[in-house]
Amino acid sequence: MSVRLPFSLRFQQPAQVVVAGFGLVIAAGTLLLALPVATSSGESAGWMAALFTSTSAVCVTGLAIVDTESHWSAFGEVVIAGLVQVGGLGIMTLATLFTLLVSGRLGLRARIAAQAETKTLSMGDVRRVVRKVVLFSLLCESIAAAVLAVRFLIGYGEPLGRALYLGAFHAVTSFNNAGFALWPDSLVRFVADPWICLTIAFACIVGGLGFPVVFELARAWRQPRTWSVLTRITVGTSLALLVLGTVVFLATEWSNPRTLGQLDGPGKVLAAFFTAVMPRSAGFNTLDITQLYPSSWLATDLLMFIGGGSAGTAGGIKVTTIGLLAFVVWAEMRGESRVNVGRRRLPDTTQRQAVTITTLGVALVGLATYLLLALTPHGLDVVLFEVISAFGTAGMTTGITASLGTAGHLVLVVLMFIGRIGPLTLGSALALNTRARHYELPEERVIVG
Repeated sequence: MSVRLPFSLRFQQPAQVVVAGFGLVIAAGTLLLALPVATSSGESAGWMAALFTSTSAVCVTGLAIVDTESHWSAFGEVVIAGLVQVGGLGIMTLATLFTLLVSGRLGLRARIAAQAETKTLSMGDVRRVVRKVVLFSLLCESIAAAVLAVRFLIGYGEPLGRALYLGAFHAVTSFNNAGFALWPDSLVRFVADPWICLTIAFACIVGGLGFPVVFELARAWRQPRTWSVLTRITVGTSLALLVLGTVVFLATEWSNPRTLGQLDGPGKVLAAFFTAVMPRSAGFNTLDITQLYPSSWLATDLLMFIGGGSAGTAGGIKVTTIGLLAFVVWAEMRGESRVNVGRRRLPDTTQRQAVTITTLGVALVGLATYLLLALTPHGLDVVLFEVISAFGTAGMTTGITASLGTAGHLVLVVLMFIGRIGPLTLGSALALNTRARHYELPEERVIVG
């Protein structure tokens, strides 16, 4: 007879465990990357480069203050890939367990492993969840690595060992939405190659959707009427953002001779689609970011801030948050007292959580932007781009990362850590911190707007 103990008895402070765990991994990665053997020159990279790179890898961001391919040795690159894998698996596993833990209180039927019908979680459920997350991640990465390796081997004449290495490295960094590439220009040289671009793009999309959503789609992709609210919002909002982003980049950059203007029709569509996928926390680029029009920078800012799905490897405030806010706005505009999604009613607590996460995200981006403007000589447009990229763990840059100085780098390190860990722990804490009030205060309306 198995005994189901309340999960809270074995996991007293989830936020503290997450912060401490990721902090220790970042510290270990910093020590490894600071070793002379980690650099191609045989000299220590220094504590700042090691700390920044380790944080960027564990938080699956992709921002870098040194060139990944030329600065780090094979040992250093393997360490970076390992940190990305640990960070990505850790994030997916913890986020999925949190989804199980709070599903009863949120009313979300996240059909993963064992169905969470109560507010408790057995150790058997935990083992099944972790096993499924790991196996699913490794399977996706293996498929992406095989396709990329074959393409590098046949299409670009890379030696077998090098092709396998390139395929494995970029499969890990793409599925985990990390954005580290082994070329100085990221993936610009592959802008017209659908095998490379689509493989990496789809790996980023699958990793960014979130394990609960992917698992439910695998079970019931032909029955959308049975999907949970989480899956409906994630899939619907993600598709809308992908289509809208592709159209916006096509319309804006179509005649730009330094970006899409140099490509033929199919090449433009491929590059625009890839550019629409990457701000969702992936971080690769096939177009020179510095040559995009300011309007494209603004569109990229918005996509990076929103990010990807919950319980996945993507960052940002999450598509579920922005989707919930859209339903709240629609209900308010129609004068409805309740917010409904399909045949389900959203609890008031869920609506407040979405507003809280978005507001705190905006405040954090605003504060970090002010600090970097005060600490560096760069303008608002590039600084805001860099800050949102770090907060959304997108890893895209206009090229100013290396020139921000030690103080600026520390700001980005803190921002990457909070941007990666913050939404996860904050969302879980808000969901779990529910108290029943035994009285109500008198109501008084306030003028809004």
